Amino acid sequence: MKMLKDKIAIVTGGGSGFGHAMSKLYAEEGAKVVVSDILVEDGEETVHEIIEAGGEAIFLKVDVSKPEENESLVKTAVKQYGRLDIAFNNAGIGGTSAPIADYPVEIFDKVIRINLCSVFYGMHYQIPQMLKNGGGVIVNMASVHGLVGFGGSAGYVAAKHGVVGLTKNVAIEYGQQNIRANTVCPGFVETKITEQLMKDKEAYDFLVRKHPMGRLGQIDEVVDIVLWLSSDRSSFCNGGTYTVDGGYVAK
Repeated sequence: MKMLKDKIAIVTGGGSGFGHAMSKLYAEEGAKVVVSDILVEDGEETVHEIIEAGGEAIFLKVDVSKPEENESLVKTAVKQYGRLDIAFNNAGIGGTSAPIADYPVEIFDKVIRINLCSVFYGMHYQIPQMLKNGGGVIVNMASVHGLVGFGGSAGYVAAKHGVVGLTKNVAIEYGQQNIRANTVCPGFVETKITEQLMKDKEAYDFLVRKHPMGRLGQIDEVVDIVLWLSSDRSSFCNGGTYTVDGGYVAK
C-alpha cells in the first residue's frame, strides 16, 4: 500500500534540489502533485519525469514572495484535484555573504520575502483549504541555520529561524483541528549549490568539518524524513523540528 495514495500535495521550489526529489517521491507514493517553481523549464521537467514514471502532476509558475501567487497556487490545486492534503513549503534562496553592517538591505529584504514571508503566505492559504477537508499536513523546509547562527548569512539565518517559529505556531493553533506542521532542518547537502563550493577546496573542507560525520549529506537522506512527516506514520508529530545534519548542531 502506497503511503500517500490519493493524497493531493503542493511542492514549492519543485524544479530542483529537495523540491524536485520530493515531488517525485510524493508521486511514487501515490500522491497527485502540484509542482511550483519560478523557473518554468525546471518545474516542467519535474512534472515530465513524474508522468513518465506513471505518476500524476501539474506545473504552475509561482513567485512565492507574492501572496496572491500563493493563493492562486492553492486555488489551482483545488480546481484540478478537488482538495489539498499536503504542503511542502520548500522554496528558498541563499543570499549574499557579508557581516550585518555590510549586508545589503535590499538583499536582506529579498531573502526574508522568499524564505520566510513565502512560508507564511503559503500556510495562510493552505490551512483554510485543509480545514475544509478535515485536516492536512504541512512540512516546512528550514535549515540547521534555523537553530544556530552562521557568520555572513544574516538574512538566511533570520528567515530560517522564523520558519521554525511559524511552524510551532501552526501546531499550537490548529493541532486540535487535525492539521499537523513540522519543520525539517538539514545540514549542508550535496546539491547544485554546493557543487559550486566544491570548486573551492578550502571552503568545501570547512563545511565538511562542521559536520561530525565528516561529510555532507545527500538529498535522499533528507527527503525520506519529509515523506514520513507527510504521511500518517507520523500522526503524533506536530510542531517538531527535525535535524538531518550529520551532527552539525550537536557541536
